[in-house]
Amino acid sequence: MKRWMSLLMCAALAAPAWALDLAGLTQGEAAGGLKEALTQGAGKAVELLGQKNGYLANPKVKIPLPDALAKSESLLQMMGKGKDLDKLVATMNRAAEQAVPAAKPLLMDAIKTMSVDDAKRILSGGEDSVTRYFKEKTESQLATLFEPMVKEQTDSLAVSKTYNKLAGTGAGLGLVKQEDTRVEGYVTRKALDGLYLMIAEQEKAIRKDPVGAAGALARRVFGAL
Repeated sequence: MKRWMSLLMCAALAAPAWALDLAGLTQGEAAGGLKEALTQGAGKAVELLGQKNGYLANPKVKIPLPDALAKSESLLQMMGKGKDLDKLVATMNRAAEQAVPAAKPLLMDAIKTMSVDDAKRILSGGEDSVTRYFKEKTESQLATLFEPMVKEQTDSLAVSKTYNKLAGTGAGLGLVKQEDTRVEGYVTRKALDGLYLMIAEQEKAIRKDPVGAAGALARRVFGAL
């Protein structure tokens, strides 16, 4: 009997954490609960960011001046361009706020097509697992979707042309990332970073307080973690 108990304990210790924590649920239930939670979290993230000041008033996701302009900010202010820089920051964040609602259908599709294996990786993959999943499934499509929308907003600003010129020179010297050589590319990248961050924060909130999950299955899954 003692030997049997010892073997059972060893097996339990060797079992994957996901299997132990969710032992009372089937894999389908676990995946379904995660989908409920992510639907809630992604929807809430889009809602929060897609409203006026959703980016601009949130220091966690506010899009700052690109480095190429930030490093020249003092000089540009001395040249009387301070208001232009302030307008650029406001316009970049407004552009992100207007673009982000278009992300919801793609995020929902990524959730609907999630496999059981995807769900296992997310539930056992640590606090950034949701971010990694959504980036893998949606980042390139969302970048393609966002960039023209952002460009429409930023093209009207003269300071955008100043940035593009400075960034182009900086990229040639290895000082600016290639994807940041144009304002719309920079804003799109930052807007997506903010979106994934807010989705991850929504998931953390559900992990911390499963009772706050929208669906009964999600409450069961996250209550078991």
